Amino acid sequence: MFPRLFTFEPYFTLHTYGVLMAAALFAGLYTAVRLAPRAGLAREFVWNTGIYMALAGLVGGKLLLIASEWRYYLENPKQIFSWSTVQAAGFFHGGLLLAMAVAAYCVWRERVSYFDLCDVCAPGIAIGLVLARLGCFTAGCCWGKPAQVAWAVTFTDPYAARFVGVPLGIALHPAQLYESALSALVFVWLLSLWRRRRFPGQVFAAFLLAYSTLRFVLEYFRDDPRGPFFFDGALSTPQLVSLGLFVAGLAIWWRQRRLPLSAADARQAG
Repeated sequence: MFPRLFTFEPYFTLHTYGVLMAAALFAGLYTAVRLAPRAGLAREFVWNTGIYMALAGLVGGKLLLIASEWRYYLENPKQIFSWSTVQAAGFFHGGLLLAMAVAAYCVWRERVSYFDLCDVCAPGIAIGLVLARLGCFTAGCCWGKPAQVAWAVTFTDPYAARFVGVPLGIALHPAQLYESALSALVFVWLLSLWRRRRFPGQVFAAFLLAYSTLRFVLEYFRDDPRGPFFFDGALSTPQLVSLGLFVAGLAIWWRQRRLPLSAADARQAG
């Protein structure tokens, strides 16, 4: 854990989390732009749309956080605009959903294929998650449950405890590293799937199926606050949303599987 990359007390602190989140954004955009020609999309359009989607992701993550903790924010409305809420990463699922909505508007305006854009963005989201979860590990957020395994980690930095609330001096599952490593595998798989893509939306549907599954399972290893639980505590908020994303992935695969690629896509895939 290394929450502060550089500090000049009391004037300036460069957080490692922020640097890795910026790297995640750049890596995701770079990957999407490189894949754009394979789907017959202009690189400039994908870059600009990616920026809009990233901003929507930040807003959507915080909106779902506020919605999941609505009782607290209803009692403390000023906290919605507090510095702690601004700094909070929010829920990834909320960011993904709003980013998808923004992408739908952008492709409607430019008259291009929505699912071609989603296929282009999916590997970029996966590689972004790899770096983002490394950022979570350096900050101490998204921590795991107490563990007795050999690879358990113990956080000791009081700054991290004060900043994100991670418990100190307790051996925990490195849940952030679990998700980072699994997201790297998803990234490699999606890139390989691009070489044999057969219908628009295939890569994106595969991402939804893979990520929703791994996130659903990893929730059992996490112990940080993740919103309310449902069905007598059986499912957390991210697990419930993951189930919805899994169903959406299946629906996209089923609906799109018989649709042909465009001529440009077919030449790239062939």
